Amino acid sequence: MSIWTVRILPVLTALLLLVPAAPASATTTGRDGPGGWSTAWSAAHHHPVPGNDWDGPNWSVPGFADQSVRQVVRVGAAGPLIRIRLSNRYGSQPLRLTGATIGRPSSGAEVRPGTLRPVTFDRRRSTTVPVGAETTSDAVLLPVRALEALTVTLYFAGPTGPATFHQGGLTSTYRATGDHRFDHRAAAFSGETSQSWYHLAGVDVAGSPRTRGTVVTFGDSQTDGYGSTPGADNRYPDQLAEHLVAAGRPLAVANAGISGNKLLADSPCYGERGVNRFRRDALGLPGVRVAVVLLGINDIGGGGYPDFGCGASPVVTAAQLIDGHRALIRAARAHRVTVIGVTMPPIKNATGYDTVRNEMVRDEVNRWIRDGGEYDSVVDLDRILADPTDPDALRPAYDQGDHLHFNDAGASVAAAAVAARVG
Repeated sequence: MSIWTVRILPVLTALLLLVPAAPASATTTGRDGPGGWSTAWSAAHHHPVPGNDWDGPNWSVPGFADQSVRQVVRVGAAGPLIRIRLSNRYGSQPLRLTGATIGRPSSGAEVRPGTLRPVTFDRRRSTTVPVGAETTSDAVLLPVRALEALTVTLYFAGPTGPATFHQGGLTSTYRATGDHRFDHRAAAFSGETSQSWYHLAGVDVAGSPRTRGTVVTFGDSQTDGYGSTPGADNRYPDQLAEHLVAAGRPLAVANAGISGNKLLADSPCYGERGVNRFRRDALGLPGVRVAVVLLGINDIGGGGYPDFGCGASPVVTAAQLIDGHRALIRAARAHRVTVIGVTMPPIKNATGYDTVRNEMVRDEVNRWIRDGGEYDSVVDLDRILADPTDPDALRPAYDQGDHLHFNDAGASVAAAAVAARVG
């Protein structure tokens, strides 16, 4: 009989009884905290939209029918207990999940043999998520380390209708015909991949005293990771998680960025406005202790553009953006969450963004973030990522190539700067 069976398994089984479970039909919000649930990975969702040349193809509009969807995510915190959250916020019909599993990946869509665990909802393997709702699974006994990857496989026997999803996943999601929840092999999933996440809203951990809560990074493509290397977990929030783990700080990191997102305007392609979704996508996450806000450049750069099918982009003033940031600060304070403001990085030579007026608005909002004293703390990426010889431009070593998004090196610098402000 192994030491696992004699000493460890009974302790972990007891944890399943001690950690409170959320009803499967409920949307999980609240604080949780030390000993309770903390968000270890998250994706902010938006409406299903067709793929395009810029963002690539996706499966959101047709959804799924008699298909298994396998998604690999990296969690930012340790814990012996895991649960997943599924979303049907933007669905057109109830989402009927036939079943799900979770395990440890080997390579690509392959899962390490012996690690697959069934995921249940109110002790049932299937569940139905109402339109506009989110569902939380029961706890699964599968110890995970910080920065370890997990594979979640969802099987939908019947048609789902359009899928609630996150377009800019920057990592491979796999699809196979039929029920392959318990198939650890990759063969069935070969040939059909996407760079988006579908219905999977979060992975939470519990039961470890080394996990004391979550830092949520909230923003647009600069938070979502556009410009970083796909499949490498080099987004600035990923690298922030690595900094916190290396420093022994017991906080997970959750990414609530949506590429193209705006602070003040809704978009069917790029998510609800930040002032609305902040409560759900950031403050509503289990265990959140700190929120890091980097948002507003798309309001400025997209202002006045015609509606190309992704929503109108009104021209905004610095005062309007500052009022939007103040709304986020008030909401964070009401939830007793520390809120860190991040200045918008330089935009010189960014096509469509770099105009005299846009630069004036960006400078004015950044001055308020930097000197206004309203955020609990400030990270000045405007200065940190700037070219020393041309402060209105990104430093070339940090520029992804479009003069708007930072690359892996820039994300590393941004992550270090944010880590220095996270207590």
